[in-house]
Amino acid sequence: MTDILIETLDLAKRFGDKVAVDKVNLQVQAGEIFGFLGPNGAGKTTTIKMIVGLLQPTSGAVRVAGHDVQTEPLAAKAASGFVPDEPNLYSKLSARELLRFVGELYDVEPVVVERRIEELLRLFDLTAAADDLIDSYSHGMRQKASLAAALVHDPRVLVLDEPTVGLDPRSARLIKDLLRQLAQRGAAVFLSTHILEIAERMCDRIGIINRGALVAVGTMAELRAMGQGQSSLEDIFLSLTGGAEDAAIAEVLQ
Repeated sequence: MTDILIETLDLAKRFGDKVAVDKVNLQVQAGEIFGFLGPNGAGKTTTIKMIVGLLQPTSGAVRVAGHDVQTEPLAAKAASGFVPDEPNLYSKLSARELLRFVGELYDVEPVVVERRIEELLRLFDLTAAADDLIDSYSHGMRQKASLAAALVHDPRVLVLDEPTVGLDPRSARLIKDLLRQLAQRGAAVFLSTHILEIAERMCDRIGIINRGALVAVGTMAELRAMGQGQSSLEDIFLSLTGGAEDAAIAEVLQ
């Protein structure tokens, strides 16, 4: 039986009269990189915040590693790591102090934490700056520190919102390789991105959300079958989200 590590069941969120997420049903399996795409304002970040327990659904449910995020929040969060699009870190800590603090929060054995801190600092090329305050870090260094913090407790589920934004090509490649290795070890990786090339090359399956509704889910081959003959993810994305008309208008105006 396939190990489903993320599952949403009729997941919905309203803000007053606005429906931000409309009964989204999806599953992400162990060993899978799942890409989550959509135009600005489509409901991506709202969905992610409900998956990681930062936002309460209006209706429906989320299960992470078999735990209901609303009724078993500690177990669900213990099984997952989250990297937001804008890292909001404790700026008056060093990277080493941050990783140690996170390890203690997750009740990881001190010896294990110290070993993992050194491994993660080395992996993300942060060893030289490990004892500098995060306040002094560039955006890319903060992004890498945020990802390291999400990995300290070796989560089974990793959720990332725009993980490569602001990274130089070398760091972006490192993160892409790391996510593939995590999936090969059996983790479920859920990531949103606006960079369609990354989604097309990295992800085993892709979900596309538009105006709060999940309009397509599948492998690239399955999405091509839905996309009326389009071969690229960009063309499929535009045809499913109405962006093709905007592109045609822009071409006329040139």
